[in-house]
Amino acid sequence: MTGAAVKRRRNWRAWWAKQLIAWHWISAGISLAAMLLFAVTGITLNHAATIAAEPVVAERTAQLPTPLLRPLAGAAAAKGPLPDAVAAAVERGVGLDVAGHGVEWSDGEAYVALPRPGGDAWVSIDLSNGAVRAETTDRGWISYLNDLHKGRNAGSAWFWFIDVFAIACVLFSITGLLLLQLHAKRRPSTWPLVAGGIALPVVLAMFLIH
Repeated sequence: MTGAAVKRRRNWRAWWAKQLIAWHWISAGISLAAMLLFAVTGITLNHAATIAAEPVVAERTAQLPTPLLRPLAGAAAAKGPLPDAVAAAVERGVGLDVAGHGVEWSDGEAYVALPRPGGDAWVSIDLSNGAVRAETTDRGWISYLNDLHKGRNAGSAWFWFIDVFAIACVLFSITGLLLLQLHAKRRPSTWPLVAGGIALPVVLAMFLIH
């Protein structure tokens, strides 16, 4: 191999290494906070049975104005969403936003389920007299973070955030593996460690998970 070819090869290797390092630290920066969140909540989820949580339940009541009973009855007949005026009155009365949420219509009642990370809530409206009952349940911040880990009732923004975070983690892992390959000759323990990291979960899954 000529000196020029060796130089081109070294230049190519240096350029490739710089690209890998750049993508590695960029993906690390993007995913750092979320990776810590998911790592910590992985521990709390794994020990959920031993972490005590005392739910806090709050109940509220309100009364819809009489003029809103007619549009409420119309929505019940059409099995549609709550009218905007009714939803606004409910929010003023019990502090829960029910606009745009699905409604379960039954004889004499409109029921709106409002699940959220770390808790739950619901609103019930009596169709005959407009009486509003609401209940919220807060299971604490650990439950809140656990539900974010699972993407439970966290909305579309968090749904897409998890996808972006997952892509960043994939980039971080792949660029890390390629950087290991570049430096493996000077670090003999590289591939045994990688092989061990792959083999351990496979062995556990095959032989120790029932």
